[in-house]
Amino acid sequence: MTIRLVAMDLDDTLLRDDWTISPRVVEAIQKAKAQGVKVTIATGRMPISTRPYAKQLGLDVPVITYHGAMTQQAVSGEIIFRCVIPSTLASEIIQDVSRQGIYAQIYLKDRVITQTFNEWSQEYARIASVRIEEADLSKLLSQEPEGVEKILCIAAESDLDKLAPFLRQHYGNKVHITKSKPHFLEIIEGSVNKGVALAALADRFGIQQQEVMAIGDSFNDLEMIQYAGLGVAMGNARSEVKELADIVTVTNEEDGVAEAIERFVLNINV
Repeated sequence: MTIRLVAMDLDDTLLRDDWTISPRVVEAIQKAKAQGVKVTIATGRMPISTRPYAKQLGLDVPVITYHGAMTQQAVSGEIIFRCVIPSTLASEIIQDVSRQGIYAQIYLKDRVITQTFNEWSQEYARIASVRIEEADLSKLLSQEPEGVEKILCIAAESDLDKLAPFLRQHYGNKVHITKSKPHFLEIIEGSVNKGVALAALADRFGIQQQEVMAIGDSFNDLEMIQYAGLGVAMGNARSEVKELADIVTVTNEEDGVAEAIERFVLNINV
């Protein structure tokens, strides 16, 4: 099997726990690119938070952001695909989430907006290195003609595990609900996910499904790992992800992305 396209999640996959990319991973990616392999990022992050890593790796290709709700050219920022949660639906969801006492923030292109700052917004801003705006979400959504890329709910995992079934029951296939981290419940438009976006990208490049490798660690990576000809779970991945992956590499702290690329793209015995 020849791999011609590699898609990597960012947090807890490509990135170490300190949000840096190890030299070994950088080297493996550069060698793969030198062989003509397309390498991209598929993340739940917003474009502005993804671009520094794409630039560090020299990835002048479309990158998948917002779990597949937006695909942008990495360097220029040209939007190739965008799919939003309609404003009226987003407003309903925000109200339901707020009634349950759960913190939420909305994403509008490269803006992050919340109703009221708290410890969750401070922690998120630190992790993602972005500025979070504070605004009346109901008023803002009533003035937004299209919609938002994503709604993120942040809370203890036990609280999110109660919220998710409620949202699925009320909104059905209008939205796609997933987790990227134990305390991050992510909501996007119902027809998109990382797998759908990766399939569209492979088609754009004229690459067959069996020539795609996808690497990830959490629930939001499941669809792309299942789509790919070779689905790779990180050693630190959720057990549910490991069970559905074709192989399990080592952890993000042990250069799991590099190991996978070396073995299956560069054909180096590691």
